[in-house]
Amino acid sequence: MTILCLASYEKGHEFLRQAKRQGCTVLLITAESIRHTSDWPMEAIDEIFYLPDEGGQFNPVHMRNAIAYLARTHVFDRIVPLDDFDVELAALIREHLRIPGMGETTARYFRDKLAMRMRAAEAGIPVPDFVHVLNHGQLAAFLERVPAPWVLKPRSMAGAIGIRKLQTAGEFWTIVEQLGDEQSGYLLERFIPGDIFHVDSIVYEREIRFAAASAYGTPPLEVAHGGGIFTTRILERDSDTARRLLEENQRVLAALGLLRGVSHTEYIVGRDDGRVYFLETSARVGGAHIAELVEAATGINLWAEWAKIEISGGQAPYELPAPREDYAGLLVSLARQEHPDTGQFADPEIVWRMAKPHHVGLIVRSPIPARVRELLDDYSARVARDYHASAPPQAKPGH
Repeated sequence: MTILCLASYEKGHEFLRQAKRQGCTVLLITAESIRHTSDWPMEAIDEIFYLPDEGGQFNPVHMRNAIAYLARTHVFDRIVPLDDFDVELAALIREHLRIPGMGETTARYFRDKLAMRMRAAEAGIPVPDFVHVLNHGQLAAFLERVPAPWVLKPRSMAGAIGIRKLQTAGEFWTIVEQLGDEQSGYLLERFIPGDIFHVDSIVYEREIRFAAASAYGTPPLEVAHGGGIFTTRILERDSDTARRLLEENQRVLAALGLLRGVSHTEYIVGRDDGRVYFLETSARVGGAHIAELVEAATGINLWAEWAKIEISGGQAPYELPAPREDYAGLLVSLARQEHPDTGQFADPEIVWRMAKPHHVGLIVRSPIPARVRELLDDYSARVARDYHASAPPQAKPGH
């Protein structure tokens, strides 16, 4: 089997290694802009190709033509997007070359924030009140009906990139005017105060084979826009919150039509009403080292399992390894120091440290969830005191 991977950013090393371990020919198309800064596992890659990009995104026509050219001498069995920004692009190429896998219609539900909300709402899944930034009469009615604050979101960005929290109608209309012809690429929704959670899943033939529910510390939007320290931890498995999140996750992935693969899905539990609201989902492994968090707690490597699922392709059984039931917590922060010394963190529960300039990152593991919370609280205070730095929020990829 020959697998072609697309990667705007460097990630998915274990996917590549697992595919190679299973005997696949592995080809990778990645961005020219990261040619000299990336450290791909070349032992797992048969051929690598660099394609010009703009701000971390490929031109779809150029990508289509490049892959069609490669297809003159290769037969591609699978096309796999390793980054969120490549999901729709991979679907477009699959459709063009008639290669098995997620097509463009389903891919929309896992990339386009408007499409996924509309689909979820149609299925009766709670979502924050929202409106497409399109018809100005409907927008004016929404602003009148739904109290501030609101959140303006680009439909096809990833994470918190490009998201803005707005307090007044005047502020909104000023931004809409600035967006010009780009405004239809946005949606506006009610800001719901509450706690943010994520569920990371493995799906095979529409059946969720594995799911881990986790709780963010400071909401990612606040970390991205106000600075702060990013934390998340695996929830107590027998808690009411974890049970409700997993039930809602089952409904969301069924409604959006994920046949097989992995998913990172985010929810908010409203502070005022206690309801679980669906925020957004994706057909890829979660970023920000969430894969390492899940593996620390369960032994399940989401990247490796995704590779197994792609290779099985619905034609062969997929067996999930037996997961452990430990707990883990993740902390990541920008650091003032270029190469911060984290030797002060010496607890035996530490199982991972980030090695990246101007960053501090740690994962702790324990069979006792209270111990994980205790360590995250302690480490967050110490990182804030001794290391933490902040940077302006990203407006678009690569910035």
